[in-house]
Amino acid sequence: MKKAIIGKKVGMTQIFDENGKVIPVTVVEAGPCVVVQKKTVETDGYNAIQVGFGEIREKLVNKPKKGHFAKAGVSLRRTLKEFKLEDIANYNVGDEIKADIFEIGEKVDVSGISKGKGFAGVIKRWNFQRGPMSHGSKFHRAVGSMGASSDPSRTFKNKKMPGHMGAANTTVLNLQVVKIMADKNIILIKGGIPGPNKGTVVIRNSVKA
Repeated sequence: MKKAIIGKKVGMTQIFDENGKVIPVTVVEAGPCVVVQKKTVETDGYNAIQVGFGEIREKLVNKPKKGHFAKAGVSLRRTLKEFKLEDIANYNVGDEIKADIFEIGEKVDVSGISKGKGFAGVIKRWNFQRGPMSHGSKFHRAVGSMGASSDPSRTFKNKKMPGHMGAANTTVLNLQVVKIMADKNIILIKGGIPGPNKGTVVIRNSVKA
């Protein structure tokens, strides 16, 4: 990983390019993030930086975290994440990471927690086909066969069944940075990204670009 930043999903809109073509974009408030801790091979066994994002009231932070922020000499932050960057030599505790670390046209990967859908059946969750809707069938949106009953006398692991849908860590690859408003810490990314509005996301340089 060469560079990364924590942000907050604001919502979606559309912009026009120089040819008048409409581009759907997601607006992300990216940073400013502050370096809270710098980890090295000598002290921790690996190279990484710990980054904080978002303001939080003092009463919502416990004593160990308060001491952690006080040691770094930075204000309290709501979100803490660690990035194993290829080169951390240019980062020091207290440095700010802003939206302008990315460039227009650059490919990025965006990670976040997808929207929770609650308990869902197999048609919604796994795109199963429904049964006949005639009155006599009595089989409409059910799971269907679970497998043989006598041998092996169990349901195989990872069988697609009803259950909790969404609210999972999700990454969308190879999205394009369309516009950067550095003064407002805003990045416009082409297409959709995981999570609801006001959800926390992580933007990294693309691994497959």
